Amino acid sequence: MTIRRTILLAGLALLAGTQMARAEVSAVFGGADPLEGVYDRQNRHFVELVNERGKDEIELQFIRGEQLGNDVQVIEQVMTGAVQFYGDDLSFFANWVPELNIASWGFLFRDNAHVQAFIDSPIFTDAVEKLRTEEGIRVLAAAPGQVRVLVATRPIANLDDLAGLKMRVPEIRTYLTLWETLGTAPARVAWGETFLGLSTGVVEGAEGGISSLYGAKFHEAARHVVRTDHVRIIAQISVNEAWFQSQTPEIQELLTKAAQDAVRWQTETVTAEQAQTLEKMAAEGATVTEIDVAPLRERSEVAVQKLEEEGFWPKGLWAQVQALN
Repeated sequence: MTIRRTILLAGLALLAGTQMARAEVSAVFGGADPLEGVYDRQNRHFVELVNERGKDEIELQFIRGEQLGNDVQVIEQVMTGAVQFYGDDLSFFANWVPELNIASWGFLFRDNAHVQAFIDSPIFTDAVEKLRTEEGIRVLAAAPGQVRVLVATRPIANLDDLAGLKMRVPEIRTYLTLWETLGTAPARVAWGETFLGLSTGVVEGAEGGISSLYGAKFHEAARHVVRTDHVRIIAQISVNEAWFQSQTPEIQELLTKAAQDAVRWQTETVTAEQAQTLEKMAAEGATVTEIDVAPLRERSEVAVQKLEEEGFWPKGLWAQVQALN
């Protein structure tokens, strides 16, 4: 942890102590999503719901952006209890629970109803129970989130156009493998450095949720926005399990209900905003295109057996998810 983050966390601890005069319980929500991105707003909505409903009982402090680090770093702080809450893409938890790698595999889900069927299935509940018991993080609520699309500095009309594309990918193994499978040359560049990377040619492409890409202005550096819709994100809000168990049943219920309401709000917001955001990108000079993703889906399926043999997720899990209705 950097000196800056250590000082910030120490300051938050001091602030939490002063809040005790107004609220019986204080805690910190660590963000990592770009400011005004959909998960930044989801998390802020959750904090506002808790503070409004909790009144004098509980008060949350929301640290936005990457002030506490990237997603993996914030998750590690939640594990240690230095930070109590975190919310973003569920896929980041796959760094600790391999079963969740499946959720970020390309072209896995047909639509949001299929995503919800997965969340309601024993596959999901068993995976998040493992996260709780082995890593000390409880997922309070989860729901369908954004679709992820591609932005590139050159036109992408088909699978062949992806060959050799220098592609920024996040620190999730399945994302790296997916884009290697599709023929690109993945590069690990920090999210906050990607705009510069696209502008200077360090990378030629990036992918992400529509609102996240727009919030980071990637479409200004990479003018070709391609509706691959390759991943349907699962949004989540989670909490340090030991801290959660130390709270009263009333506060636990308040937090769980607020998290459920916040992720549901996120789903409704994403659904309403995606088309509008793509229109904004086009109005600001980007070219938004839809391509035939069937060849991309077929290529991704070719890699499934290899991934299962390498232990990315348990054998047969991809077929189990495909069979969900």
